[in-house]
Amino acid sequence: MTIHKIIIIVLFVAPLFTSCSKDAQPPSSTEERSSLSIEFDNIVGGQNLQLNTGSYTNAAGETFSVDRLQYFVSNISLNKTDGTVYTVPQDSSYFLVKEGEEDADHVTLSVPTGEYSSLSFVLGVDSLRSTMDIAKRTGALDPSGGMDDGMYWGWNSGYIFFKMEGLSPEAPVDPTGKHKFRYHIGGFGGYSAPTINNIKTVTLNLTPGGVAKVRQGRNSNIHLMVDVLKVFNGSTTVSLAANPQVMFSDYSVNIANNYATMFRHDHTEN
Repeated sequence: MTIHKIIIIVLFVAPLFTSCSKDAQPPSSTEERSSLSIEFDNIVGGQNLQLNTGSYTNAAGETFSVDRLQYFVSNISLNKTDGTVYTVPQDSSYFLVKEGEEDADHVTLSVPTGEYSSLSFVLGVDSLRSTMDIAKRTGALDPSGGMDDGMYWGWNSGYIFFKMEGLSPEAPVDPTGKHKFRYHIGGFGGYSAPTINNIKTVTLNLTPGGVAKVRQGRNSNIHLMVDVLKVFNGSTTVSLAANPQVMFSDYSVNIANNYATMFRHDHTEN
């Protein structure tokens, strides 16, 4: 056999060995995971929100109290300090935050270990999930449960993303005889014809208040402050006297633009 034939055979066979070597390597080990919670601490300006008993004043100079506050948080994703992104599986990414109910002011996730520098979530329920077969809308999105919580419009076949109710002497007397205000905000953009879209995406940089260091055997908690005074005091100054009842209407867009700014990262507990 000539030297040229030997070289050709070696060059042909070597890649085969290399390929076999790669295929024979064992699969990578299962990614380590641990617990990460996100706490939604509802406040009004510089005060803790107290249902029914607290008294607050908005930018229009109107006093009010709050007797109900709840909102949907969904489509959570987290950015690691190395630039990678972890997105919570959609089927496990819908939560209803309810003020005044035990264990309903935070969400708990199982995420890959690592350090997370930013958090993103949707305030509301996206159009895809809103229009899915009802069998795929379970847990917090179960329409029957949603109606019990008052977070689903049966007449409109849609979710209420944000609900805040309370009393104010500036609001007119309603059929119950109370000076009641009600903000029930929803609307995902409609079907073929575009309509009101109040879905809001919130992105928060965790670095100034401390990145979330998720480790096995350690619980990490991202503590958010949620200032509901921003519902009134945002890009639009909302008056309770002028707008005591806001639901599925054009004005709801102003309130949605306001409440999109009510979240800030306070600190992280590692």
